[in-house]
Amino acid sequence: MIRLRFAVVLLVCATTAGCTFPIAGSSPTPSRPASKPPATKPPAPKPTGPAKPATGTAKAIAAELRQVRVVAVRPDVPGYQRDRFGQAWTDDHNGPGGHNGCDTRNDVLAAQLTVVQNRTAKSCVVVAGLLPSEPYTGRRVEFRKAAASKVQIDHVYPLSRAWDMGAARWPAQRRVDFANDQAANLLAVDGPANASKNDAGPGEWMPLNRAYRCTYVLRYLQVARKYALPITADDRSAAQAITPTCS
Repeated sequence: MIRLRFAVVLLVCATTAGCTFPIAGSSPTPSRPASKPPATKPPAPKPTGPAKPATGTAKAIAAELRQVRVVAVRPDVPGYQRDRFGQAWTDDHNGPGGHNGCDTRNDVLAAQLTVVQNRTAKSCVVVAGLLPSEPYTGRRVEFRKAAASKVQIDHVYPLSRAWDMGAARWPAQRRVDFANDQAANLLAVDGPANASKNDAGPGEWMPLNRAYRCTYVLRYLQVARKYALPITADDRSAAQAITPTCS
């Protein structure tokens, strides 16, 4: 009789939408109003046993959370345009790589790709390279300048998000320096993964590559603290939820 009931349950699940099962990856949720592409929101990690002492990245995330300011929700500040943060990938910034004769995009590609090939021996233009384990997907991604959008440079703390969170009031040069902060805020990533992230924070989006999630959250928080930008309550909740999984 028990076996018969179990078979009936399986049959109902197979023929209706009444039963769902967890799958890998992220479920879609909007990061902004409907006028912008949706971000994806992953399920919060669930502890599988007794809490373990925080170590390494977990401690670093906890330390950052104690220092950043938290707001309930992201405000909507009118006026954002990409050029409010200066010409895209300008070399005219005050951070690492600034004023070195190479634009920021090529600086990041040269630093983060392997097997890098330049246009000429004296050129800083990267025409080919490899991401052996791309951060957001974990996949091997090849870069070729002929298909440059396959590898994009992501702002870990997105520009339009920063604008809403306070950068709209910054001096112009500070915005330029933020947009070109190679050491803290820029990451060479898979193009489609970057598009799915859009302008979301950890409360709305996590990398499909679970092995990179803790590092992503930590970098986001570090950028927020460095530039005195707040995070949302959802960002904080996501960071706290993922901390038990971080080594």
